[in-house]
Amino acid sequence: MAFPKIGNIAPAFTLLDQDGNKVTLKQFRGEKNVVLYFYPKAMTPGCTVQACGIRDSKKALAKLDTVVLGVSPDAVARLGRFIEKQDLNFTLLSDEDHAITEKYGAWGLKKFMGREFMGVLRTSFIIGKDGRLKHVMDKVKTKTHHDDVIALIEELGL
Repeated sequence: MAFPKIGNIAPAFTLLDQDGNKVTLKQFRGEKNVVLYFYPKAMTPGCTVQACGIRDSKKALAKLDTVVLGVSPDAVARLGRFIEKQDLNFTLLSDEDHAITEKYGAWGLKKFMGREFMGVLRTSFIIGKDGRLKHVMDKVKTKTHHDDVIALIEELGL
């Protein structure tokens, strides 16, 4: 599946956050840059490292007028537990049917321990205040994701 085209308006969505509230991409337009990152599963080692890096970078991201939205196929209740357990300070969104993940091209064939299956491809999208897609990060390293995102936002001049 292909990623949305850079320069185009990012695909719209409405998903439930960790508290069961509806969140739309449109609500940030004109106000904030958005880092929309797709991750496989809450409370797993790699996803926890990635989320904690973002948590610890909140001030730097705020200075860049940027909010982070994490998207996974986890249920709302699991997201709430993940936030509580790791003291996360940003929004997590539930995409249980992976429709939005597919819309963004972040759902595909994965290989793990010799078997193949469909799942979330760890991918991040940087969306400007104008609602347009500015960059796609498809080679995400969980340990440096937060620093990589900040460097990209600065480089893009957002």
